[in-house]
Amino acid sequence: MPNSSNEVSRILVIDDDRKLCRLIRDYLEPMGYAVEAVHTGPEGVTLATSHPWQAIILDLMLPGLDGFEVLKRIRHTSDVPVLMLTARGDEADRIVGLEIGADDYLPKTFSTRELLARLRAVTRRTGRSKPESENDDPPDLVVGDLHVRPSARTAILGDRPIALTPVEFDLLVSLAKAKGRVKSREQLLDECRDRNYEVFDRSIDVHISALRKKLGDDPRQPRFIRTLRAAGYMMVDPDAEP
Repeated sequence: MPNSSNEVSRILVIDDDRKLCRLIRDYLEPMGYAVEAVHTGPEGVTLATSHPWQAIILDLMLPGLDGFEVLKRIRHTSDVPVLMLTARGDEADRIVGLEIGADDYLPKTFSTRELLARLRAVTRRTGRSKPESENDDPPDLVVGDLHVRPSARTAILGDRPIALTPVEFDLLVSLAKAKGRVKSREQLLDECRDRNYEVFDRSIDVHISALRKKLGDDPRQPRFIRTLRAAGYMMVDPDAEP
């Protein structure tokens, strides 16, 4: 089952390959998921942004709008976990997708068992599937005018909520908890792997870059996230800076 409660996890598949959509539905529904499929980019945007979903499986090559554009439009209104599919599997495609806000990537040669594992991984890190044993809320984190609430998985800069992907949010929490201390790329990579994200060395830099943009942080004169050459990244408090 997708989680320990009786709540059904609703999955949206956006892919023009109808045979693949049927395969995904036939595999996931006996596992306790409710799967709905649409086959064009515009249909995907409409359904993705008008209904609640536990996760979205999104093809890169779609009629009407490609997967990148669909993802951009979804991210305007939702932080739902998005697992992207591609027949090409190029690293450049993965980096672009991650930068836009994808949570994970799979080539279309995936096995159904791998798809299920990836779905469980990306939904595990959202408030939609919080384990019942997690009764103690972690404390809020405040860095300058940035307020991070791990228990609600929200971040507010000034009075403006920031829409973050699950990976970006966890990187932000990790850096904020270690405020004033350097976190190496290897440490951040290991933490993401511990959370069962599909990450690779260069994607840490991509996620940090995307996080900086959302914080309005200029990498040349950062307020929050500094790069220490050959060392990693460090969160600093702009209010404590001279």
